[in-house]
This record gives sequence, C-alpha cells and structure tokens, in this order.
Amino acid sequence: MTTSNEIKIGMVTVDCGDPVAQATFWSGLTGGEVAVATEDYSMVVWPGTGRAALGFGRVDGYVPPQWPNEGGSKQFHLDLAVDDIPAAEERALELGARLADPQPGETWRVLIDPAGHPFCLADAANFG
Repeated sequence: MTTSNEIKIGMVTVDCGDPVAQATFWSGLTGGEVAVATEDYSMVVWPGTGRAALGFGRVDGYVPPQWPNEGGSKQFHLDLAVDDIPAAEERALELGARLADPQPGETWRVLIDPAGHPFCLADAANFG
C-alpha cells in the first residue's frame, strides 16, 4: 500500500448565524447541492460528485466581519472565478448578496454574502 504525505484541503467551513440560509445562498451561487441542512450545520457538495465543498457552522452570538476590514474582523474571503462578472454579480444579488462599499479594484467585484462574509468575483482567465 502506498501512502502520501500530501495534504489537501477537504472543505472550508465558515462560521455563521444561520447555516441553512448560508448553504442555500452558496449552493444557488455556485451550482452546488445542499447535502446537509440543520440548524447547527449545513454542507454544500460539488454537483454530481458528493465531494464536500463548503460547510457552515452555527455560532451563538455570531458577529459578521466588517467591510472595509475594520479592526481586522475579516479573516478570509473566497475568490470566485467567473466567465461573466456582471452576470455573476446579478445572480449573487438576486440570491441575497449585497455590493461591498467601497469597491477596491476595477477588474473584480467585492460582494457580501447574507451572513456578512466578503467574497470576490474575478475573471476566470486570471486563475491557473
């Protein structure tokens, strides 16, 4: 049996106040499937694979990060590779995201998900 010391990220789990709402938003935005949806934890898997993509865990007293990054509250964000930034932005807004203000760049868009986490929409051609 061959083993590997390679370490891979299996899933990113995000703190929030409402895991079901977060899973619904992110599955709608990415085309993923909600595989688990409880009041304490929800998970989105990549379509047709069953492989975990994003998890959402409920935290009592959850406080969303601030935009811009006031006091270091933003600890991470997701960069999403898209073919059409305006279309992806429209879809995200329809699903409950809001535009971040200010916008720090001209070649990507920063939005805020329903739980307050920032994420970026960027041209897929810029990713390897």
